Amino acid sequence: MNVRIDPEWIQNEIKTDSDQKSRVKEKGNKLGSRSYSQLMKTARYVMNMLPVLNVDALFSDESADYVSPMEPKVGEEVTIRFRSARANVDEVYLSLGDRKIRMDFEKTEGAFDYYTTKLTCTEATLSYYFEVIGGRSLVWLTKSGVSSTLDEHHFFRITPGFSTPAWAKGAVMYQIFVERFAKGDPSTDVLTDEYRYLGANVRQIDGWTYRPDCMEVRDFYGGDLQGVLNKLDYLKDLGIEVIYLNPIFVSPSNHKYDTQDYDYVDPHFGKIVVDEGELLQDGRVENRDASRYICRVTRRENLEASNQLFIRLVEEIHARGMRVILDGVFNHCGSFNKWMDRERIYEGQEGYSQGAFVARESPYHDFFRFRDEHAWPYNESYDGWWNHNTLPKLNYEDSSKLTEYIFRIARKWVSPPYSVDGWRLDVAADLGFSAEFNHKFWQMFRREVKEANPNAIIIAEHYGESRSWLKGDQWDTVMNYDAFMEPVTWFFTGMEKHSDEFLEGQLGNADSFFGSMRYHMSHFMEPSLLCAMNELSNHDHSRFLTRTNHKVGRYRDFNYDAASVGVKPEVMREAVVMQMTWPGAPTLYYGDEVGLTGFTDPDNRRTYPWGKEDRQMLEFHRAAIEMHKVHPALRTGSLKFLYGSRDFIAYARFNQTEQIVAVFNNSDQERTERFSVWTAGIPMDGELVRIFYTDADSFSRKAEIYKVEQGAITLTMLPFCAIVLAARKKTMFQQKPRWW
Repeated sequence: MNVRIDPEWIQNEIKTDSDQKSRVKEKGNKLGSRSYSQLMKTARYVMNMLPVLNVDALFSDESADYVSPMEPKVGEEVTIRFRSARANVDEVYLSLGDRKIRMDFEKTEGAFDYYTTKLTCTEATLSYYFEVIGGRSLVWLTKSGVSSTLDEHHFFRITPGFSTPAWAKGAVMYQIFVERFAKGDPSTDVLTDEYRYLGANVRQIDGWTYRPDCMEVRDFYGGDLQGVLNKLDYLKDLGIEVIYLNPIFVSPSNHKYDTQDYDYVDPHFGKIVVDEGELLQDGRVENRDASRYICRVTRRENLEASNQLFIRLVEEIHARGMRVILDGVFNHCGSFNKWMDRERIYEGQEGYSQGAFVARESPYHDFFRFRDEHAWPYNESYDGWWNHNTLPKLNYEDSSKLTEYIFRIARKWVSPPYSVDGWRLDVAADLGFSAEFNHKFWQMFRREVKEANPNAIIIAEHYGESRSWLKGDQWDTVMNYDAFMEPVTWFFTGMEKHSDEFLEGQLGNADSFFGSMRYHMSHFMEPSLLCAMNELSNHDHSRFLTRTNHKVGRYRDFNYDAASVGVKPEVMREAVVMQMTWPGAPTLYYGDEVGLTGFTDPDNRRTYPWGKEDRQMLEFHRAAIEMHKVHPALRTGSLKFLYGSRDFIAYARFNQTEQIVAVFNNSDQERTERFSVWTAGIPMDGELVRIFYTDADSFSRKAEIYKVEQGAITLTMLPFCAIVLAARKKTMFQQKPRWW
């Protein structure tokens, strides 16, 4: 080994850095990790000094820069990487629980040293953390950060064989509540008195801008798939990459979470080519008399034509380079469902068997659980989800036939000729009657879907900890409430996501924000995190823009305009910048991009305001989406928290070639803050270029230069301001590191 120590250089550094006299530096050639470690120990001994471990520099995650390949297969060799400040640690160990592996020194690059080790993957999940020794210091690094204690729930995890589709990582998604997005074919509109639902006749709403009412599930505005088809160029121009459709299968409600027939698109969303029969009038109150509705939703001509329109829609989506995800409601169906037929609309219809409600001998009898086995015909004693008799709970445990039927549906829609790109699973944790069966079902469901379409994604709706479903054998990822929507909402608005509560102590609380994010993000493996659906609003919660007015309550508590009074578009713009710079798939809820407001459902399901858009908000979204799409670090890069104080947050997204810093001032006062950025791989004395900016009045993509001095940056930010900065590549690693 050839190692050269320059004592004069070390002494000069100590003299010029009086605040850090306890630290040592090495300069020269280093060959071999053990020799390098011995060199450092000798240097410290000779200089009679002990190191101070720079915990801010310690870093690893499960991204491609630190786990290579990021999604290893069984039997494949994987390289795990760890980073420390240059010449700052003695030894690094990868701890796998039952054994520790001493990591090898790999290289010095800029201000950092890198250590690696290689492992051959078995079928078992790799669960690990890092043990770091520097002088008298011993710390552990887990997914939640540097700690002197350990919690196995926060260990890094790699499941060999688990991967999520590359197209979904960081993809910009757009959620469409079909009935309220765009009206395309008036001939398919639900007609007033066409049938009865929840104790009253359905009605066609006269006027696209009419406010959703209390029992709006039976009110129809006429949005349909032709309307979506007509707006694909708008979505493409906006920058959308994936369209997520709320349920589209046959159903009596406008939300369609009470499926009537899983095999067909609802003709009211699709095509009606045979339109015969009578409306429910003259005092008739039973749907078996709703012959117009029965014709529309049971005639094969209408059902097949609707599926054909959907095929065309998917083809047009794919032709524009976009993807499409369907909503699967498999925990429960609807009381109108042909298997149950509580409304008796299938009874006696050619080509349909008797429903389980109608007769005990029904082939679908064991699809449901009945409490009274002697109540036929027309047995009302079935289990309903949350006791709703309009939502019969599906009984998979007692029916292999039902399980196979749903698996066939799962395969059907992700296969040609439909070829959709994945499923969003409604209330997925509720399926089945036990946790054990639930996990078993989703394991089987995953195998079925991935065999039919290996590139399809599986996204589950779930509130609360999702770790037990995100082990690589069930869901790909989740709608990201815990590690995105809730912490972001609390920080920027102080509001609960339904607008049910305002907590002033949460508004602008950076400690709470970072703490929540550290905790909940640790439940994800990287492949799941990068495609988690990061929403600010959706069909179940108040619109984010409405939350900015701090009004506590729901639509029934206010007049129509209250959801728009006192809102702060500038706060929403901040939140969107975070949405576009945070790990995951930024997902817009239709209309958010043009300033649509509304309290929790049904008010959050207002129609898209075509022709009355907030143009500034629209152009802002278009620009923010473009920023997200052109920077790879914002899709798949690592995340590093940089700084937080009251109303002020800074973090970085970075990879080997790109370093980006996002900064937010969520107060009504101008703020000047100085914070370190070098831990994101940014040069000690370089420049950052502003690539995006928004404040209380406007937004801009005009470039401005900010100086980095001694690894830190000083920013003066206007009220309600967000700035996104990128490191200038030409200055990377040209300066001598000055972390000590």
